[in-house]
Amino acid sequence: MCFAKILPFITELGLKVVKQAPHEINIKYLKQFPGFLENSGRMKAETISEPETESELIATPEEILETSYLRIRKNLAQELLSKLKKCDPSFFENLVVSLLVKMGYGGTITEPGKSIGRSGDEGIDGIIKEDRLGLDIIYIQAKRWDSIVGRPEIQKFVGALAGQGAKKGVFITTARFSNDAREYQPRNETKIVLIDGEQLAELMIDFDLGVSTTNDYVIKRIDTDYFENN
Repeated sequence: MCFAKILPFITELGLKVVKQAPHEINIKYLKQFPGFLENSGRMKAETISEPETESELIATPEEILETSYLRIRKNLAQELLSKLKKCDPSFFENLVVSLLVKMGYGGTITEPGKSIGRSGDEGIDGIIKEDRLGLDIIYIQAKRWDSIVGRPEIQKFVGALAGQGAKKGVFITTARFSNDAREYQPRNETKIVLIDGEQLAELMIDFDLGVSTTNDYVIKRIDTDYFENN
């Protein structure tokens, strides 16, 4: 607590502070002195209620709402990821294709993307058209794993793309990528995008896949332009 705030009560505390030697001087401790209670009104602007933690700052309602929203979103992402790790592999492959379609890939043409599954080529779990005309194809690798995905798995995927004559691929997993995997750059013109479990869950929330809206809160403020000509 700032020393300036308790300065008016130093005389009243006097010997009691010295004799009892409190561990710390906080709001709860000061409330036992009448002088503090009498002057608490004028200190209202400085907020006399003790925060939950020493580092906690006074937040506006908008900031509290934003913090709560981010907390809810984080918990939802964790729940989504937990469900993804338990779902059927074929369901997961279809899910990642559906997500890319919601993100705008494939456009509006018939069958913009599809899951290949075990019947497909090794290392390829799905394909999706990059645009509404289908001028290029993006190949998908979907791994419903718990363990870390290393560089060898990415290299295998690049090899599978080369076998298809493809240059664009998306590797999606419920796990995490190792640093070596993220730093790997194919020597050819192949472009690989890596999406880990955390990012996958965030994208599902952003594009309303596997989630539903429960409440909407609209924050409004005064339109100063409206009142300027009054």
